[in-house]
Amino acid sequence: MCGLTGMARVGGGDLSVRDEVLLERMTRAVGHRGPDGERLFRDGPVAMGFRRLALVGPADGDQPLFSQDRQQVLIANGEVYNHRELEAGPLAGVPMRTKSDCEVLPHLYAQRGHRFLDDVAGMYAIALWDRAAGRLVFARDRFGVKPLYYTRAGDTVLFASEIKALFQHPGCRRELDWDGALADQSMTAAPYLSHEPVNTWFHGIETVPAGGIVTIDLTTGHTEHRTYWELPGFDGDNDASDEELIRAYRELLAASVADCTGADAEVGLFLSGGVDSASVAALAARQGTTIHTFSVLNAATLANGDAEHGHRVARALGMPNHQLVFEPDRIPGTEEWKRLLWLLETPLCNAEQYYKYELYRYAKHVRPELRGMLLGQASDEYNGGYSTTITRGDGWAGFEVGVRDLARASALHGLPALASWWEHGELLAEDLLRDGAGRRAADPYPGYVAWKHRDVQQYNCWHEDRTAAGNGVEARVPFLDHRVIELLATIPAGRRASLLWDKRILRDGVRDLLPAFVADRPKVSFFYGEGAGFTHRAMVRMLRQDGDALLEEALASPGARRHLRPDALRGMLRGLAGEMEPFGVEFLLRLVNLGLLDQMAAEPPVPPVDAPPVKILSAAPITDWDQDAPGLTAAMHRCPEPRADDVVALAPDVLLVAEPADPDTLYLAVGGQFEYVATASAAPEWCAFLRAVDGRRRIGEVLTEAGVTHASVATELWDALDAGVLTATAGALTTTQGAGR
Repeated sequence: MCGLTGMARVGGGDLSVRDEVLLERMTRAVGHRGPDGERLFRDGPVAMGFRRLALVGPADGDQPLFSQDRQQVLIANGEVYNHRELEAGPLAGVPMRTKSDCEVLPHLYAQRGHRFLDDVAGMYAIALWDRAAGRLVFARDRFGVKPLYYTRAGDTVLFASEIKALFQHPGCRRELDWDGALADQSMTAAPYLSHEPVNTWFHGIETVPAGGIVTIDLTTGHTEHRTYWELPGFDGDNDASDEELIRAYRELLAASVADCTGADAEVGLFLSGGVDSASVAALAARQGTTIHTFSVLNAATLANGDAEHGHRVARALGMPNHQLVFEPDRIPGTEEWKRLLWLLETPLCNAEQYYKYELYRYAKHVRPELRGMLLGQASDEYNGGYSTTITRGDGWAGFEVGVRDLARASALHGLPALASWWEHGELLAEDLLRDGAGRRAADPYPGYVAWKHRDVQQYNCWHEDRTAAGNGVEARVPFLDHRVIELLATIPAGRRASLLWDKRILRDGVRDLLPAFVADRPKVSFFYGEGAGFTHRAMVRMLRQDGDALLEEALASPGARRHLRPDALRGMLRGLAGEMEPFGVEFLLRLVNLGLLDQMAAEPPVPPVDAPPVKILSAAPITDWDQDAPGLTAAMHRCPEPRADDVVALAPDVLLVAEPADPDTLYLAVGGQFEYVATASAAPEWCAFLRAVDGRRRIGEVLTEAGVTHASVATELWDALDAGVLTATAGALTTTQGAGR
């Protein structure tokens, strides 16, 4: 993982010493990406800046790198995993001047031209100066794991690993694209399949496409786009048996993990306790190297089981596990959040990125020599991981119904004249509903995978790169190996149910390496599902701190004044503060982030490498989960654990309401507004408990009256107490509560 910057003059003329000063500023802006060294290179119309993080050949791998005749000059961020095979194959006899894995790239370009990446396996972003042809060449790996952006500033082409470096040049446009951002499906979460190009969020800033090559003629300024790899169609006709496909998948994934663990520096692993990261851990353990694992410990990961499973998986595999503690009142300060947002450069920054960034900070603190981090990211998107959440019925058939609904919504989205049928699209003939190319998709599954492929680039790879890079660490993603994905694409439609329902191909492929409790563990999102309310309430508290400082600063931006309704956002934040499950904070936070990015683009903050340090969190010393769990659970809540003899009551401003026409549905009104709904069909024990709460009974008495056990309502009860919807006090309660039915 390294930081790239550069500029090139179009139309003739060399760059000047002044340009080199600007290059120094640009390179400083990505200094966090490469703490191990800096090189600046200027040659006629081209200048390049390079910040290095040394994972391979640390003593002999500085860049730029050159072809034999020095006509090709290259800087690269990432790693070429099969560089040894390339050196022994097509580059046999070509002398290598360094031990850098990326040195094969300029030689391959000199030999093959624009076909130079066809046989390269790895993750990379490349900037190459072809002196002989007078052209600048940009390229990225097949999944966009490594970033690269470019723009025009008059007669100068600017490029960099991060957008903030481009903004250091006075000629670069620094303006948020509000209209494009507000319309982006990743912002709205509208239920349709988006296949739009990746959004850079800023006017005039372009990203080199994943699997793409961009060539700029420095004489004429003409730009040419090529694609050297495309996502397969996922409509395969492989006639191998299920067992043979599972075995082939396991072998390819194991090879990818081996590639990702290979380094001349320490590599760690983020372990959530799900089957994805656990599979990477199990395969990495076979390499014979001790790998430290890192997990998030907060109220949400305790409630959904991630923390426990992470600990147990690491123990079963003999790996050290560090559980980083996020206490219930730990929220980012206003300046802390802005620094994180500026590092990420995306309005999609949320609690997930905060947790991961802090996890990287801690990992780097306790393991100073750590340079790489293995991740379980991007398994769900291609392995059928969302099949159990999108399903509209039983099994794979129900998932196909869900995907077809999304495809229908996508077609309506592309037909404005029929947009009013959004809620009733199933009534329209299929021939009316076509994809973006005007084709009626008989099989919507390939379009679904293409949508998730876009998500991987827009969200997953983007934030994984930035949170790691912000701490001088390289994120490594074994599931994003093109050979693995190409195998999955060969699965015939009729066999998806047996191989892709609930990631069966992965689960069965590693079953012999993992304990059954994780191999068959249902999918759990990082901080969604059970316990998600804790995280969302923390984000609300973050926005409310210092007099709603983040919201007010965002609303003061020029773009926010044109595109947002301030009173509506303020009212939404006030309403969220009273909710037990304030899921709407995610949408509000995206709008706040847009306003903040708008402000920061106009006046860029100091580079991340120059930002003042923040105190690093601590890990919990866990030796035996069963013994330590009660204490951990108590520590993760803002209020003490309720006792059986505590009197439980609705908070003073809370009413419990049930409509006579629908007695099975209970509403909790906070401050006169309905904020929480409980239904007897979804949570019968919790509804029974709420009905029995009268403000006089002790918890034990309420449980008896409701006919439920403490275990059946423990999570909801503590959640309600943390949210301030219920109160629990010792002894008799003398105040009168306002319970209505």
